Amino acid sequence: VQLQASGGGLVQAGGSLRLSCAAFGRTFRGSVMGWFRQLPGKERDFVAVIGWNGTTTYYADSVKGRFTISRDSAKNTVYLQMNTLKPEDTAVYYCAADSLVMPGTSRTYKYWGQGTQVTVSS
Repeated sequence: VQLQASGGGLVQAGGSLRLSCAAFGRTFRGSVMGWFRQLPGKERDFVAVIGWNGTTTYYADSVKGRFTISRDSAKNTVYLQMNTLKPEDTAVYYCAADSLVMPGTSRTYKYWGQGTQVTVSS
């Protein structure tokens, strides 16, 4: 099983990025999928999660109103649309799958992608 994250990059403050996370090896159609982010030396923090039905979502307070999580079950892919980016959004972003609880923490997800760097310049 592999989660492959992509879409990170360098963007100016106020800009947008769209992260994608494609799953290979099994279907995650019935699974909770989420996004986390991490700074060097810090814990991996929850960003957003989406339920198996694609309609139940939760967001960290710091990204509410700016980020949107979505999924395409047919493509086994989850997305994170990030708008109005701020320098404090700079981090490595990880996608995760298969948590028994929502939103969950970094300890409750079974599968993790490799991470994609997002850098927001001021």
